[in-house]
Amino acid sequence: MYGGDEVIITPGMQRYIDRNNAYLAQRGQYIRDVVKKWKFDTIAVHGLYSVQDAIEDYQGAIIEPVFMSSAQAFRDSDEMAAALAYLIPSWCYSRIANPSTYYYEWTLALLEGYGFDGETSCCSTSSGMAAIMTAVQPFLVHRTHDRHEPRNFLATAQCYGGTFQQFDVRLQAERDIECRWIQNPANIDEWASKIDKNTRFLYGELPSNPQQGFFDIAAVADLAHSHNLPLICDTTVATPALLRPICHGADIVVQSASKTLSSSGFGICGAVIAKQNLTCSIDNDALKKDFCLYVKYLPNRDYGPNLHPMQAILTLNDMRTLRSKIDMLSRNTMKVAEHIEKHPQIERVEYLGMPNHPLHELASRYMWLVDAEHDDLYGKPVNRYGHLMSFCVKGGPEQARRFFDHLQRIWRATDLGRIKSVATIPAISTHQQQGEEGRKLAGIPGNLVRLCVGGEHPDDIIADLDQALHMAAKEK
Repeated sequence: MYGGDEVIITPGMQRYIDRNNAYLAQRGQYIRDVVKKWKFDTIAVHGLYSVQDAIEDYQGAIIEPVFMSSAQAFRDSDEMAAALAYLIPSWCYSRIANPSTYYYEWTLALLEGYGFDGETSCCSTSSGMAAIMTAVQPFLVHRTHDRHEPRNFLATAQCYGGTFQQFDVRLQAERDIECRWIQNPANIDEWASKIDKNTRFLYGELPSNPQQGFFDIAAVADLAHSHNLPLICDTTVATPALLRPICHGADIVVQSASKTLSSSGFGICGAVIAKQNLTCSIDNDALKKDFCLYVKYLPNRDYGPNLHPMQAILTLNDMRTLRSKIDMLSRNTMKVAEHIEKHPQIERVEYLGMPNHPLHELASRYMWLVDAEHDDLYGKPVNRYGHLMSFCVKGGPEQARRFFDHLQRIWRATDLGRIKSVATIPAISTHQQQGEEGRKLAGIPGNLVRLCVGGEHPDDIIADLDQALHMAAKEK
């Protein structure tokens, strides 16, 4: 199934296979009959780590243990042979799998698949950039006919600067794989006009960092599937607490989990989540059946973008309060956006939650606080739009830098999704390397400031913005 020599299964190996098949069947039934019936918050808190697991295997530890071990010992040669042939699940080597990373993966697969009728799986990665590489590479390395045939893919130009560099430099310039940039992702005709027989996948970031780009996921997914292509979505800013693209037809989701999912800022972490039996034109049954298992066992085994077990547990622990945290950050951001939009020194505000934003209606069809209708606080569906907003300071790039330098409570950094408010000027930081032409393509002027609103009281964030704008005006 996964390549290599044909495996001769001994009677001893078969015993391990049978035992592990029974375990997998039991776990699958537990997921279907128990876990899938939980609400989002319960899944975030518990994942697949049960009281039975804790008592039988881990001395009753309430929190998932950190397995600081690079490899697993085997009972005998039969178990080792079965494990290394991928005939049974194992922790054979932490570059491939580890109990700590598995608990993180199971939880995130369930959260991204919440409300989806099918099955989802997850492959953890060392960073969000590694997650993007993991998601796109398998569709680009396979050749369907001619070894020299051209390959291309579609991607939204409004995206994180690192994503732009990976696609524009690492893939397009260095490997001659054409990236066809979508400038207006809300226009389905633009997507359709750029697909041809050599297209391998469609990729979109939403809401985009920092411009707040958005598109109709269901429509783009339908378009992709009509050409037998997968749709890959990066929803790092939204998280599954607000947006789950797989429920709307997308095939694969990318998360930079060190951002909004965790919010603590303790380390770097990523993930790829995919539905099973995805749509694609690649002639590879294993890839289609369970994409995340495939990339874990083969490409990532060889490339090595594995996640450290300690970071897996740190991120998993941060994810337990995801829904309430995103609700708070979204409400804080809305209040800040409404205030700063009225400020005389602000040119414009980009936040999908603002009714006058051109993409507000579209975003409102997709961005909902999960389970708000079951919450005693709301008792009805509630739109939320996340923690990331941006705005342009009047007076151009130099005035934006004066304002930026006077921030006192808001941190000047390139990170996002923190529990502490963080601001940056993308043109000189996250999107600097893509150059003036690339920034123009992505719609990032020099006076654009990205603000990721944290968990502070919004009045204190507003006060810091006001004083910085005031001081910058005095220096002009």
